Amino acid sequence: MGRRQGIGLLSALILCAWAGLSQGALFTDDIGRQVALDRTPRRIVALAPSVTEILYFLGLGERVVGVTQFSYYPPEAAAKPKVGSYVNLSLERIIGLSPELVIGTADGNRPTVVRRLDRAGIPVFVLNPRTIRQVIGALTRVGTLCGVRERALAAAAELSRRVEIVGAKTAGRDKPRVFLQVNLKPIMAANGNTFLHDLIRLAGGLNMTRDEPVTYPRIGLEAVIRGQPEVILISSMARNGAFEEARRRWLQWTSIPAVRNGRVHLIDSDLIDRPSPRIVRGLELLARRLHPDAGWDQDP
Repeated sequence: MGRRQGIGLLSALILCAWAGLSQGALFTDDIGRQVALDRTPRRIVALAPSVTEILYFLGLGERVVGVTQFSYYPPEAAAKPKVGSYVNLSLERIIGLSPELVIGTADGNRPTVVRRLDRAGIPVFVLNPRTIRQVIGALTRVGTLCGVRERALAAAAELSRRVEIVGAKTAGRDKPRVFLQVNLKPIMAANGNTFLHDLIRLAGGLNMTRDEPVTYPRIGLEAVIRGQPEVILISSMARNGAFEEARRRWLQWTSIPAVRNGRVHLIDSDLIDRPSPRIVRGLELLARRLHPDAGWDQDP
């Protein structure tokens, strides 16, 4: 099926889903749950910072009535009422906001919270993106739920176009071996079942920890030295200079090719750790780090 045919079929399915809006519509979320909505939701609670970003990206910020801790992008989201962290949520606060829809994530929200909200009669739609394409697809699903399908399809098409540009620039080039550090103490990485792995793959790199059995494994210094990464990328939620300090610590290990060749880089964690629209900008920056000579027109 061609790309236009696929989009056309998706549009038709979406229209069918909302055709009987006065009687309600039924949707299937990313973990196979059936979610019923009796009208287009106007009061939405986002259970992760990435969900908050998706809603604002689609121009739905005025409908957001609750967010989690660290939902500070865009800046106006920080002023919204907080319902806890995405791991430790307050059911009382969520229910007290009278949401017509709650959007959560399988990767961070506890299943017990979803079940209890269900029992309280509050619709909960769970997202579970594992690749960059699925992150972009989440825009369409959220836009459909919220009645802004055309806007979501246009936004998803533009993000997909940017991903394709990265793929075209890096196609056929040697893939540098990459170690992506996602936590400072202890040192942690990401295996092949994460969108971080997909980022490295799409940017034209080879994830050094792709075969680790744990999703976010702890990696010892000796293992990194043995792995001989050609590029080291450091991403962490730590602030106050911790990024640069971590980079300096790597620079003493000159037996690592990435260190010898000056390829130890910092990357903003918000651009790659969150499955939100900004992850495409993270991909563009990452591709430039892995392939600086690929003829990029300009920085993203």
